[in-house]
Amino acid sequence: MVEPEERPSVAGQRLGAPESMGISTLEPGQRPPTMPPGRQVSIRVQMLDDTQEVFEVSQRAPGKVLFDLVCAHLNLIEGDYFGLEFQDQHKMTVWLDLLKPILKQLRRPKNTILRFVVKFFPPDHTQLLEELTRYLFALQIKHDLACGDLTCNESSAALLVSHIVQSEIGDFEEVQCKQHLLNNKYIPEQDALMDKIIEYHQKHVGQTPAESDYQLLEIARRLEMYGVRLHPAKDREGTKLSLAVAHSGVLVFQGHTKINAFNWSKIRKLSFKRKRFLIKLRPDLNSNCQDTLEFMMGSRDCCKVFWKICVEYHAFFRLFEEPKPKPKPVLFTRGSSFRFRYITCALKVVLNELKWCLHHHQKLNLPLSETFYPGPVSRSPQHSESPSAGQVMVNGQKQSLSLGQSPDGRQPSPLTSPLLTDAGFVRTDDEDEVRRKRFPADKAYFIAKELLTTERTYLKDLEVITSFQKSVGKDEAMPDSLRNLIFANFEPVYKFHETFLKDVDQRLAQWEGRSNAHIKGDYQRVGDVMLKNIQGLKLLTAHLQKHSEALLELEQTCHSSRRLEGLCRDFELQKVCYLPLNIFFLRPLHRLMHYKQILERLCKHYPPTHDDFRDSRAALADISEMVVQLHGTLIKMENFQKLLELKKDLTGVDNLAIPGREFIRLGCLSRLSGKGLQQRMFFLFNDVLMYTSRGMTASNQFKMHGQLPLYGMTICESEDEWGVPHSFTLFGQRQSVVVAASSASEMEKWLEDIKMAIELADKCNDSSAEILSSSFTDSKSPEESSADQESEDDLSASRTSLERQTPHRGNTTVHVCWHRNTSVSMVDFSVALENQLSGNLLRKFKNSNGWQKLWVVFTNFSLFFYKTHQDEFPLASLPLLGYSITIPSESENIHKDYVFKLHFKSHVYYFRSESEYTFERWMEVIRSTTCSSSHIRSLSRKEPHVY
Repeated sequence: MVEPEERPSVAGQRLGAPESMGISTLEPGQRPPTMPPGRQVSIRVQMLDDTQEVFEVSQRAPGKVLFDLVCAHLNLIEGDYFGLEFQDQHKMTVWLDLLKPILKQLRRPKNTILRFVVKFFPPDHTQLLEELTRYLFALQIKHDLACGDLTCNESSAALLVSHIVQSEIGDFEEVQCKQHLLNNKYIPEQDALMDKIIEYHQKHVGQTPAESDYQLLEIARRLEMYGVRLHPAKDREGTKLSLAVAHSGVLVFQGHTKINAFNWSKIRKLSFKRKRFLIKLRPDLNSNCQDTLEFMMGSRDCCKVFWKICVEYHAFFRLFEEPKPKPKPVLFTRGSSFRFRYITCALKVVLNELKWCLHHHQKLNLPLSETFYPGPVSRSPQHSESPSAGQVMVNGQKQSLSLGQSPDGRQPSPLTSPLLTDAGFVRTDDEDEVRRKRFPADKAYFIAKELLTTERTYLKDLEVITSFQKSVGKDEAMPDSLRNLIFANFEPVYKFHETFLKDVDQRLAQWEGRSNAHIKGDYQRVGDVMLKNIQGLKLLTAHLQKHSEALLELEQTCHSSRRLEGLCRDFELQKVCYLPLNIFFLRPLHRLMHYKQILERLCKHYPPTHDDFRDSRAALADISEMVVQLHGTLIKMENFQKLLELKKDLTGVDNLAIPGREFIRLGCLSRLSGKGLQQRMFFLFNDVLMYTSRGMTASNQFKMHGQLPLYGMTICESEDEWGVPHSFTLFGQRQSVVVAASSASEMEKWLEDIKMAIELADKCNDSSAEILSSSFTDSKSPEESSADQESEDDLSASRTSLERQTPHRGNTTVHVCWHRNTSVSMVDFSVALENQLSGNLLRKFKNSNGWQKLWVVFTNFSLFFYKTHQDEFPLASLPLLGYSITIPSESENIHKDYVFKLHFKSHVYYFRSESEYTFERWMEVIRSTTCSSSHIRSLSRKEPHVY
């Protein structure tokens, strides 16, 4: 047997670990169990630092004996987070069962190497009590990075490696750092990121190894693949997926992109039958998903291995006592002899924390959340024997550590900022008061600040196009003409707005008194900055006019090149491309409208005698001239962009964006047939009304069921005839359809738009039959289409999207309308694009206490949430279609100023702004989405769109 005193591990050497042995159950004073009698066998174990140790155990010894010997060898107390894994006879990686005899699990122990690795990844590394535990976690992150299991973007990868290098060689020294990176491979594409790693390493001067581990874990825990072990599977349609389990529940991945998550609270039962892995969900009246989801895995053993780790994860993170055996278990079905065999570590951590707090006469402070996670609220990388709850020891000195702050006292970078949880960055009333006193109270200041915040978002949107040009533009599939067209006309605009943003940011700094300006009053205006830059922007009008041409040529090239189409699709799936790609091509034209609105509010606020009025009015005149000049192009391109977006959501239509077609409205109506009322998604254009249902495709597209030419159509209300509320009948030349809206207001919108579209079609004096017949791939006659024969798979597809969700296509406006049974018009789309807003808001959930500061972007009917405005992509989004916006009532006990409430069924969010002006602006722009426009834009057929 290996004695731990003979050869301390690398971790022990680095941390100066004590000679006394630790154990893995977090219960001080106990020693490993007595070794059973019998002949001993040698077992090799590979540690996280890649060293190998040999342990002598009895042939009869259970797995726990070996595991405790490993923990004792490492002087490890918090062993519950770790496990021993190995490859069985089927080459499958499995965990060593701690209760079964070792030799019953290892067929050839002499030829088997067990790996000591992290098994359970908590959501917050501050729950780890010991520096040694954090060091071992850091080694696990280092290993996962090197083998490609922990995927992330280049900036995050470079930052992670820089902290590893700081931990291993200390402060930056150029020659030493470069040589170290040449000799050690931390990530697959390390050579390409060498300069960025060095740049980050230079910023870590003075950071101790413990602090580097802390920062490494802080960044890693926010990555989507943190702690994820993928288990290959397929859905019912044969789509290749991967399943994984985490602290929160069961996850579904496609490639390395998470497409779904099932929280423990929503799972009623997990089971497996042969190759099928089954997830039975609790009933949810607000969800369209099926009760039972089924996944096919490689074999029964694969199912059993994954089911077993799910059981262990659930026990580790959710249970507080060992469950008693039941003849008919509720959560987990029979199908394996494996049962809960441990008292969960969560309860032990609580008891250990209680002992620690009582010993030091401290108040126990445990986090309250839906899912309990073991460990204290926060703990620094280096803590003394008795620090206060909010203090840590850094470099031998006692310091205060606030939520979200790193041990070195610096505020975290955007890459290390907390995710969207209630736990972080709670603002106090005193901070609010200080903030109000600091910022000017003039309304013009808040108008200027809106210019700054929206300009930051606009520049990020332009970066999407420049990033697209750099990544996709290098491929030979993109013609030189298109590459040059995009680069030559977007790069100058991007460079111009970089300077514009700096000018506005500098002026706001002077206005707030954050600069060295001597005469503060001279800088309390923004009209002069606007006038100077808009005059510069006018010189770029020719480039702005070319943006629509670039979008048209890109679409034409994608239509003829499948490779380029695939590259564009892959780029659109990246997190940075948070909207459909073609929307970003229209951003410069939309931005002109934003400048015009901002200057109109500024001129309305200023009296004619104000020093800034003349410049503001001159800037407004210049921008209004540009808007008039480019407005026609914008209207045409908005329609074209919408047709391109809808084409991705529809299947069964060859060419939706035909010349002359204009989009009017989309949304849900119920179609009356022999089977009763069935939910359908309708698409109204100026020549045809199409209706679809949710299809059984991997990309969640809508399947075409029929189309009604508008020429010669009549419409009448038929509620009395059919006895169906809000119903009306559409009489076409070949067929009639009875539909019903969800409400009287929805019915009114549809009737108004359809009647207007019929008038436009009649004026054209063209049935458009040729257009329609050529645009549909389905060769069925209208009578056959109207029969609407559907399989059970089609019907089940309309009820759930969970098992087939893919990035972007499951969260488009069409899908939101489908799930929330509503509709939107082209006018609504235009208003939503013209009424964009960005800025900081405080958010609070219905049942939470603290307010969390977030950077919020409103666009395209959705709120997108970031931690800071520097973040590359949103952490979450909230589609607002169907939501209502109100002011909280007294009974809700908010008691704060400038708070508005968003609610949809049982979902409630509170948002808090910094001033009366910003509160009114957020209310205004969100109402433009939640309250559909009542007026209809006249669509002229005299000037057909040219594509």
